[in-house]
Amino acid sequence: MNYLFHPEAEAELAQAIDYYEDCENGLGFDFAMEVYNAIDRIVLYPEGWPTLSDDIRRSLVRRFPYGILYAIENDEIIILAVMNLHREPNYWKDRK
Repeated sequence: MNYLFHPEAEAELAQAIDYYEDCENGLGFDFAMEVYNAIDRIVLYPEGWPTLSDDIRRSLVRRFPYGILYAIENDEIIILAVMNLHREPNYWKDRK
C-alpha cells in the first residue's frame, strides 16, 4: 500500500523536525526516524489503529508526543496530520 502526505501534514513534519533539531543536534533526525517507523507500521497494518472519527485513524509515534492521523482511500494511505498531542485536537478536521 502506498502513502502520501496532505501538504499541511508534510509542513507539520518539517516544522517538528526543525524544532527538535534546534533543541538538540540529532534529535530532529531521531524524530523523523520515529515518524517514518510509525508510517511503516501503518502501511503494514493500515487498519491496526483505532478510529478517531469517521474513517480517520491515529497511530502514536514512539518516544515523542505525536500521532499520525490518516485515512485509507482507494488502497492508499493519506496522512492528514503529524499531530503534536498537546495541541488543539481538532485543528486538522478540515483537511479531508
